[in-house]
Amino acid sequence: MRQAETDVTLSTLDRAIINAFQGGFPVVERPFEPAAAALRERGVDVTAEELLERVQTLDEEGVLTRFGALVNAENIGGAATLVAMHAPPERFEEVTEQVNAHREVAHNYEREHPHLNMWFVVSVADEDRVEEVLAEIEDETGQETYNLPKINEFRVEAKFMLDGPIPDGDVDLSHLGPDVEPSDRETLTPQERDLVVEIQGGLPITATPYADVADAIGAETEWVVETIKRFNQEGKVRRVGVIPNHYALGYTENGMTVWNVPDEVVETVGPAVASLDFVTHCYRRPRHEGVWPYNFFAMTHGRNEEESQRRIEEVRETMDEHWEVGDDDWDSLFSTRILKKTGIRLAERAEANTSE
Repeated sequence: MRQAETDVTLSTLDRAIINAFQGGFPVVERPFEPAAAALRERGVDVTAEELLERVQTLDEEGVLTRFGALVNAENIGGAATLVAMHAPPERFEEVTEQVNAHREVAHNYEREHPHLNMWFVVSVADEDRVEEVLAEIEDETGQETYNLPKINEFRVEAKFMLDGPIPDGDVDLSHLGPDVEPSDRETLTPQERDLVVEIQGGLPITATPYADVADAIGAETEWVVETIKRFNQEGKVRRVGVIPNHYALGYTENGMTVWNVPDEVVETVGPAVASLDFVTHCYRRPRHEGVWPYNFFAMTHGRNEEESQRRIEEVRETMDEHWEVGDDDWDSLFSTRILKKTGIRLAERAEANTSE
């Protein structure tokens, strides 16, 4: 993967931190000490105190969106779905307000498409509520919605590498800490719910983040460490580390490519496309006959239009290894405007999936 330059001023240490710790940050009581030791082993001279200070500064400057555990809302409870619709240009702002007024709408983007120009995510605690929300939106806007729930997930790993030390981002310290066993429990305990709600916006950027979380929810530090590590194994937490603001790092081109992949090869194509390190999200979704012929989504990010087009072409070449891709078999929808971005309401979904 070609590493990116960035418009913000980042030191060599900053670049090492961002590359190294977009996942695999240690889940131990004092995590910055082994994290700093791992950087020193790779030629980056830094103490635990210096590492903590730089992460704090990167967060304050907006280079990071947060530091901590990236919670996988899908495995916590409730449901989320991607929805497309047409907003008439002369009514676009009015329709935007109507859609965004629904608290269940977490993200909303304007995308380049001759018909389906509005794309939003609906997140609910009760899966049955999805159809109710879409019916309400259709009634208010007079526009049909097209529900595109995820059928298969092939990849969700939005990592953004920079020019600098540790360019492959291969520091993984997730093995440190206590040995834990995954649980087969599908619901959350009340204490697990409290933990999810406390960490969903990130961990405190302190020398003892897990102890601080424990204090906030009235739990033992050992339990917090063990549970976050177990959640990581169970998929309730995708990864623990720094979550960069990709716009601040220069990744401003957000291209959603969509493909009409033959059903008989989609399970082969999915892993192949997911193996491309610049593909951050990769899913199979349903078609809508007569309106939306595409059943495969792959999200790419680039620093400029030229780089994005190169990456899209590489996706196409990968597709071509498994089936003959025609010009009408795919499209790319670039986002032109963020209309809403409030995040998933995880507290409601966790609460609905909690039992003693």
